[in-house]
Amino acid sequence: MSTSMYRADHAWQGNRWNQDMALGVRDGRLAIDGQAIAGEPSIRLGKYVLPGMPNLHSHAFQRAMAGMAERRGPGDDSFWTWRETMYGFAQRVGPDDLKAIAAQLYVEMLKAGYTHVCEFHYLHHQPDGSPWPDAAAMSQAVVEAAEEAGIGLTILPVLYMTGGFDGRPLGERQRRFGHTVEAYLRLVQSLRDGDGMHKTTGVALHSLRAVRPDAIHAVLGAIPRDMPVHIHIAEQMPEVEECLSERGCRPVQWLLDNVQVDARWCLVHATHLDAGETRGLAQSGAVAGLCPTTEANLGDGVFPLASFIDQGGVLGIGSDSHISVSPVEELRWLEYGQRLVARQRNVAARHAGQSVGESLFARSLAGGAAASGTAIGAIATGARADLVVLDDLAPVLAARDAADVMDSFIFSGNVPLVRDVMAAGQWVVRDGQHIDQSRIADRYRLAVERLKA
Repeated sequence: MSTSMYRADHAWQGNRWNQDMALGVRDGRLAIDGQAIAGEPSIRLGKYVLPGMPNLHSHAFQRAMAGMAERRGPGDDSFWTWRETMYGFAQRVGPDDLKAIAAQLYVEMLKAGYTHVCEFHYLHHQPDGSPWPDAAAMSQAVVEAAEEAGIGLTILPVLYMTGGFDGRPLGERQRRFGHTVEAYLRLVQSLRDGDGMHKTTGVALHSLRAVRPDAIHAVLGAIPRDMPVHIHIAEQMPEVEECLSERGCRPVQWLLDNVQVDARWCLVHATHLDAGETRGLAQSGAVAGLCPTTEANLGDGVFPLASFIDQGGVLGIGSDSHISVSPVEELRWLEYGQRLVARQRNVAARHAGQSVGESLFARSLAGGAAASGTAIGAIATGARADLVVLDDLAPVLAARDAADVMDSFIFSGNVPLVRDVMAAGQWVVRDGQHIDQSRIADRYRLAVERLKA
């Protein structure tokens, strides 16, 4: 297969802009030859070209209920009252519904500049907890939706076994999430059989409250050492308090003490950390999977970002419940939450002259790629050819040079600046429009209307 040659006026590599870059694309991967040579046959991409951003945490079905849990209940609302609303919605979603919802979500992600998604997938069975005739039907719906939209996928089937740290059984509306370890590992293996450049399979332990210690060790002992492992942890204070009561230890500390946590791990949220846990998580090399818009929407709290960065911690971003589908908004609110707590500005920039936007973007690319378990998130030879071209004619980028572009991209309002998107060497977004968005949107509308009926 021939190599397509492109050039970028400015391409983001590592943590800075490089000028006049020549980019080859062959079999969906990049080959970087250095600077473009005047007169060589190549296609100009644009003035500013970025690697696609990985989205390291997604519950696709929740996109269809975004905005439907914002009416106050009879008492104080919290994550736990929101969860009951979510459970009620999840009961109605079948494989065809999930495929329609996920495909629409993935189109929205691509248009926003996400080119890979880690799908934390626990909607496994029928509402009564019995398997579908094809036990992997719901997982396959996610895989097919990603293929249809053209986004890269790390599928993370979730092990969900108990209703709390005390080992109580799953509640009635949690039954469709549940697996034995043996059935779960069969599902993981069936999904691994289709892995390749576009799809990677990892494992997800829902949370310490939902997976017993013996089951955690059984799963970790049965999977390859390089397989991504994701877990929800320390999102809410009641979770921390229950862990202290039942296990005599805070959740992140328990995990660090009892499991070999390393760079293949992604600890999602990890909102409530003490100083020792912050240090231990940073030193482990695991990714802190931060989802600022969802964490704000659910009233979770604010991650200790400055201390974590100062100790060398790795982080990435996810859109989680998808009340927002925008890496710009996740990065913006990651910084703004810190400013509100610290009553300071430019918190994520840890030394004089550093750009907040560049720091957060570079960190999130690296952490997202690590959590995805595949070669993405970089304009580099061998990386998957996932590229985002900004609209340099947009008014908000007027009179900006390369030193200002990233901060203007992130901190200049809500005008979409993503013009074109390439995923695995294929153009999936052109002039801000997904190549199949009308058909996918029409099917999505029918699906959510049917679910609401």
